Amino acid sequence: MATHGETTNSQAQQLRSIIVTGASSGIGAHCARALKAEGWRVFATARKPEDIAGLEADGIEAFYLDYSEPDSIARLVTAVLDRTGGRLDALFNNGAYAQAGAVEDLPVAALKQQFEANFFGWHDLTRRLVPVMRRQGHGRIVHCSSILGLAPVRFRGAYSASKHALEGLMLCLHQELRGSGIHVSLIEPGPVTSKIASNALPWFLENIDHENSVHRLDYQAQLARLRAGGSQSRLKPGPEVVHTALRHALLSRRPRPHYVVTASAKIGAMLKRILPASTLYRFLAKRA
Repeated sequence: MATHGETTNSQAQQLRSIIVTGASSGIGAHCARALKAEGWRVFATARKPEDIAGLEADGIEAFYLDYSEPDSIARLVTAVLDRTGGRLDALFNNGAYAQAGAVEDLPVAALKQQFEANFFGWHDLTRRLVPVMRRQGHGRIVHCSSILGLAPVRFRGAYSASKHALEGLMLCLHQELRGSGIHVSLIEPGPVTSKIASNALPWFLENIDHENSVHRLDYQAQLARLRAGGSQSRLKPGPEVVHTALRHALLSRRPRPHYVVTASAKIGAMLKRILPASTLYRFLAKRA
């Protein structure tokens, strides 16, 4: 008989189960722990051993995953399904990074890296789990996209492109899974308190020749912002706003295809609907 705080294999298999990727910090870390507290069996992923250990210390089953390494995706799916008896209720694709830089300064190799981590890896993991959900007759697939997938801004071309691609691909999947019992949703946050800005700095320095660019003066301001941890604003909430949307996408009888969250994202989405394109893009060009 299991003691208090322990879970038997049969009990664990009956819990609602979810994979949460990118759970080392920010949105993923918050959502993994919040879902665990709400009674979910959470399989969380990270890349660094210390982050995996931190998740495990909080009672979360944690695994290594790097979206750019297909073998790690395959190993994750095998390990999780071994533990659940071949079932999975939900997937929250979240792990990503942001490659900053003007499009004309962006090496093709850097753009490919961005898509491996933010797009192709997400597709690989999703595609491996759809047959599992089809067999069991239900499932929820939620992707943490971005308002930049709907309304791009300058110097964010690589990241915006990866999110635009994600929106297109997964909205097609949303339609293709109608009637299967599997629902697909996209969460589109604006700026949220996280490490994505500070984590973007090494990628920018590695891939962008900022000292010799025509955008050098703009980059100086961008570098100062990145080194300060991203923009500071009273409109910038914590990751709990994404968790609120995620809960609805996971539990509602009628989950939405889109969840635009944070005030700045809602303003951006509204302006995209009401402004002429030329006016909208002039406005967005001042936001970077």
